[in-house]
Amino acid sequence: MKKFINDVALVEDQMIQGMVKAYPQYLRKLDCGNVVVRAHKKEGKVALISGGGSGHEPAHGGFVGTGMLDGAVAGAVFTSPTPDQIYEGIKAIATDAGVLMVVKNYTGDVMNFEMAAEMAQMEGISVQYVVTNDDVAVKDSLYTIGRRGVAGTIFVHKIAGALAEAGGTLDEVRAVAQKVIDNVRTMGAAIRPCTVPAAGKPGFELSEDEMEVGIGIHGEPGTHREPLKPADEIVDLLLGQILADIDYEGSEVAVMINGAGATPLMELFIINNHVADVLAQKGISVYKTMVGEYMTSIEMEGFSISLLRLDEELKGFLDAPADTPAWR
Repeated sequence: MKKFINDVALVEDQMIQGMVKAYPQYLRKLDCGNVVVRAHKKEGKVALISGGGSGHEPAHGGFVGTGMLDGAVAGAVFTSPTPDQIYEGIKAIATDAGVLMVVKNYTGDVMNFEMAAEMAQMEGISVQYVVTNDDVAVKDSLYTIGRRGVAGTIFVHKIAGALAEAGGTLDEVRAVAQKVIDNVRTMGAAIRPCTVPAAGKPGFELSEDEMEVGIGIHGEPGTHREPLKPADEIVDLLLGQILADIDYEGSEVAVMINGAGATPLMELFIINNHVADVLAQKGISVYKTMVGEYMTSIEMEGFSISLLRLDEELKGFLDAPADTPAWR
């Protein structure tokens, strides 16, 4: 294993400390673990918290700031944070307007966030949550009951965060978050695995001419392996699954081409080139495109495509100002 680290046991803590030192104008670290909150607490409005295992940077701490999240909780690499950590994060950001938790659909995350919500509610804090499940590739995977929550979660952070910043009630913020969940779909592929520091070896193996289709953000298996194809053919395969799941015809969409950690921007733009062409051919209008790393899998060489079906309300919140380390 070759990584720029000091000690496997310190990876997550030193990562979070380095993030906070890079962005002190945005972030403050709590003393209870790897929990970051806004440097300047938002008052009188609904607060948002999200999180999960480390290794997905810039998610989730990179999206803490004006117009998005108020707090983010990082567990060990690809491991759910503990209920106590989440609870401390909720307490640190809570306002009289309540707290919305944005949880990706992994069994450990859902269980631990629910436990933390119960702890906070016993303290008189109003807490609701939504569960993202945008991955069309796999149902009932190694880590989930139902579909996995993946890169489309970032759209939930952005749009729900915008309504919270505008003064929406907790019920309203939860409803718009669920509206995004109902209208976003994602699928990805990978050509090289990642290595979890504590494991010291890649999570799976692919030969030079193979790709994993429908890969998860923790390196868990997808739908199948097959010979590596040209980028346009991979896009056709992934988009075919996404477009078959929701009727996007005649809609405006937001597109996210998300890099998994080691995919060059050059290749992501090649991917987007064909995504845009396919959508145009199908009469689907692209309102906004995002290309880059939003939810990674350490150094996996792969990508995902997310499509969010938009209406005027969602377009307005997507365009609303936001200022975080990873979204400006």
